[in-house]
Amino acid sequence: MTKNDIKRGTGIILLCAIVCTAVVFSLAFRRQGEERQEGHKVSDAMACGWSDSLTNEVSDCRELMSMDRTIERFIARWNIKGMSLAVTRNDSLLYAKGYGWADVEEGRRMTPRNIMRLASASKLVTAIAIMRLVEDGKLRLDSKVFGEDGILCDTNYTNAIKDKRLYDVTVDNLLQHKGGFGLGAGDPMFNTKDIIAARHLPGPPTNEELTQIVLGRKIAFTPGQGFRYSNFGYMLLSLVIERITGKSYWDFVTEEVLHPAGCYRFRAATNYYADRNEDEVRYYGPDTVAVEEYNGSGRMVERVYGGSNVNGLLGAGGWCASASDLARLVAATDKYPHVRNILSNASIDSLTAFAKDDKVSRGWSEIDERGKWRRTGTLSSTHTLIERFPNGECWVMITNSGVWTGHNFSREMTRLISDLRATYGSSFPGRDLW
Repeated sequence: MTKNDIKRGTGIILLCAIVCTAVVFSLAFRRQGEERQEGHKVSDAMACGWSDSLTNEVSDCRELMSMDRTIERFIARWNIKGMSLAVTRNDSLLYAKGYGWADVEEGRRMTPRNIMRLASASKLVTAIAIMRLVEDGKLRLDSKVFGEDGILCDTNYTNAIKDKRLYDVTVDNLLQHKGGFGLGAGDPMFNTKDIIAARHLPGPPTNEELTQIVLGRKIAFTPGQGFRYSNFGYMLLSLVIERITGKSYWDFVTEEVLHPAGCYRFRAATNYYADRNEDEVRYYGPDTVAVEEYNGSGRMVERVYGGSNVNGLLGAGGWCASASDLARLVAATDKYPHVRNILSNASIDSLTAFAKDDKVSRGWSEIDERGKWRRTGTLSSTHTLIERFPNGECWVMITNSGVWTGHNFSREMTRLISDLRATYGSSFPGRDLW
């Protein structure tokens, strides 16, 4: 064999190697593209790491058996069918357990994997999503919501405006419940059947149509110069997110906020038991009185299934999640390093700013001067409470039952957490279930 033959053979081998390498990389990139096109499948598969492995037995320990009995007595006293609890410290999940029943009729016990309606705790999710857009340079807190230069600048919105002060509403006004929207005609997110009757509509208005209706009313105060808790304002923020991103509210928040935070058991709420999500509980109201269905059908339904349009609340109250996933979202937005934060420190500071004489909380219900963060959520079907303490500890409780005291029940939940922390705070195992 001559030297030329050897050179030619070596060249052929090198050429084959280059071609094979190119094919391998091409197939790899093609596979990545296919995975991206499959939506959430790749991310959902990752969820099997921690959320699908949680069971009540994982959090069984002798030191906390008395705590379990205390919680069981609490839910029995308030006639709560089921409750889920998650406890974290310094971004580590120490405890996750379900108590009572997820579904009495089907005989399903509550577990840490069960998801429940979050009610107004959904507002925290929406506020985090808004800050994500601000960080990406797609939005400013002082961006105007309406008008020619506003985000919702369509003529179907601008033509509906009667009170010119609405042109001054900013994104931050909505985050802080300072948009000027009052409740003189009732909460538009919960009196759908009255709106249908008053306007002779064939069915429930879409969120866009409802916005046009509300824009035709006089607002309660000049934007930024008052405070009135507003579910409608957070629904508007959901429409803002959709307009800015070109995606549905649910898809954007899931893809750009929840999955990056490692939260995989968030789902859009549904209105009826038959349409419930996988692992979602059955809900129980504080009474068994039938009410008229929200859509004006005239049909009498359970208050918790069809009494109001829970899905239509969007970012004001339309999320379901497990307690541990909700705690994970807090861990991803608290500046502690163990769980990677999805927001900058400056954005987290904006969400958790304390002001003595002004309610400036964005997403959270209450921020006190000691650095405690609190978020509540109440529907006739559920109560949610998040309490995150200055020492890095976070407690999340969610129930599948409404209590007759309504939003005041959160005080009872706060007292329960205070007692449990005082008695059992040092008894949790040092571990991380995440």
